[in-house]
Amino acid sequence: MSEESTTRRVRVFLVDDHALFRAGVRTELDSITDEVEVVGEAGTVGEAVAGIAAKLPDVVLLDVHMPDGGGAEVLRQMRPTHPAVVFLALSVSDAAEDVIAVIRAGARGYVTKTISSQELVRAVCRVAEGDAVFSPRLAGFVLDAFADRPGAAPISDPELDLLTPRERDVLRLLARGYAYKEIASELFISVKTVETHVSSVLRKTQLSNRYELSRWASDRRLV
Repeated sequence: MSEESTTRRVRVFLVDDHALFRAGVRTELDSITDEVEVVGEAGTVGEAVAGIAAKLPDVVLLDVHMPDGGGAEVLRQMRPTHPAVVFLALSVSDAAEDVIAVIRAGARGYVTKTISSQELVRAVCRVAEGDAVFSPRLAGFVLDAFADRPGAAPISDPELDLLTPRERDVLRLLARGYAYKEIASELFISVKTVETHVSSVLRKTQLSNRYELSRWASDRRLV
């Protein structure tokens, strides 16, 4: 009995609105380790709430931005009724406001989608054991927010709040020098959709080109 308990796999539930990304994560986790077991997945908040309640996983890998509310909404609905389930945010975003929002909602850690498969396995196992796990530099956002240190970066920004989560994702990659085609590939959207988001961001920020947008994003620690 004791030997079984020491070799028990961590049961993982995937929440992301991109089926291709979920399939990739499931394949990677299943192929590289016996430490974790993917027991379910969901692409919407509603599916996530129902699936987590049914499967009762140890760890939920949770996307931050989804069309119907995102990771914070899943946490809002699940944390009061399922306190034993641990949530680890897995997102393309490394913006301070996204990190703080899900940590305040109850996530145990936050890693970005640039993480390697091996690092993701370690992160899952660590949060299952009670540790808090963050990608490099993201822990500083949490320390700033919860310590309320003078001079800490503001968590809310009225101008930034005008942008939708997807517009922020596009802006972040644009500011890092990604071409439209690369942004489309990274976010699983069309080039035309990228162009639409960029036009909307330019209009909302009242800026005129990508170079001004890059400086604007840098000032707000989005890059």
